[in-house]
Amino acid sequence: MANRSKLKPFAFILIILLLGGLAAGNYFMLTRAPFGNCIGSQLFINGADLYGFKPSPSACLNYGYYFIGAPLAIGLLLLLTLPFLVAGREIAQEARPQPAAEPKKVAPPPPPKPTTDAAVQLLGLFQREGRLIDFLREDIQPYDDTQVGAAVRTIHQTCRQVLAEHLTLEPVLKGNEGDEVTIPKDFDPSAVRLTGNVSGEPPFQGTLRHAGWRAAQVKLPAQPSGQDPKIVAPAEVEIP
Repeated sequence: MANRSKLKPFAFILIILLLGGLAAGNYFMLTRAPFGNCIGSQLFINGADLYGFKPSPSACLNYGYYFIGAPLAIGLLLLLTLPFLVAGREIAQEARPQPAAEPKKVAPPPPPKPTTDAAVQLLGLFQREGRLIDFLREDIQPYDDTQVGAAVRTIHQTCRQVLAEHLTLEPVLKGNEGDEVTIPKDFDPSAVRLTGNVSGEPPFQGTLRHAGWRAAQVKLPAQPSGQDPKIVAPAEVEIP
């Protein structure tokens, strides 16, 4: 924005009054001659005016004071009152093409908070097909190896089928157990766990003890509407 000066309305009235006063004073001085005659008649012989008028040096000096001082006084008065006579007005700058603003980088949305619904649902599938939870919670110490082995075979078969049907698993690191592998600098500590004599900075050379597992795909059936997602296995009641 830029400022443009503009006279206030009463400033014009004041200027007109001052100029009118100066003009009236000049007219009075020229017609009334209050200080005496300064300009003699045109017929002047041997220092005497034929019409009886003789110029006065002091009158000429007084008239000079007036005709020079009066305009200066009015000009000085206007100069002193100028800040009160002028009003500032803002005008809009000419439209200029603005450089295109760089688009702000938008931070990616935070990952959704993990829920236990999928884990409970998968655990429910293991329980429904292989009674896995019942087996894990049962105390098997009183049973001998033959009895435990027969039960485990059935549980292993059904739970393995559930795993293959609903989860697609792939190894985190390619290779067989016992192979030599190189762990790069930018490795993910949540995907690779280092054991043994770990010191210094990566890359590391080591022996693969377990390839790990990554869930490449999860295929869980949709839960019925209104079902409590915390229920791993419903209670069973037989009605006679």
